[in-house]
Amino acid sequence: MKFFVFLAAAGLSLSACATVTKGTSEDVHFRSHPSGLDVEMSNGMRWTTPCQLKISRKESFVATFKRGNDKRSIIVETRLRGSAGAALAGNILVGGIVGIGVDAATGATLDHVPNAVIADFGRPQSEQLTADEFVRQERENYNSKVESEETNKAEPVAIEG
Repeated sequence: MKFFVFLAAAGLSLSACATVTKGTSEDVHFRSHPSGLDVEMSNGMRWTTPCQLKISRKESFVATFKRGNDKRSIIVETRLRGSAGAALAGNILVGGIVGIGVDAATGATLDHVPNAVIADFGRPQSEQLTADEFVRQERENYNSKVESEETNKAEPVAIEG
């Protein structure tokens, strides 16, 4: 019986891979051009740029940057990203349904998008980076990096001898 309790406790402790590896909060970076601007988050938090805050992975929000009477609002969403697939695979192998449930409940499989949150007062509000544009740019950067690596692979050269 003690052995069964030990196994159950060990399984539960390992059951939430993303919760263990990524945590339930994330460092979100805030920058502005120019720097030193006041920012207010939709939950009431206030700070000055540049800044880094630890925010719950489950929390979507709007960050409003202020420069005099001028404002830029950036919507920050939460999305399944990055290592969420690896965490799901780990849960399937080790944690099962309990691990998947814990990760889903804690938001551990989510990331904030965009991160860094950047307000550029040299551009109008309509040209500020959205979550979809951030993800599109990340994909393009990744794809061009992969293509570049494939192009730069050296062909084996036959040495006659």
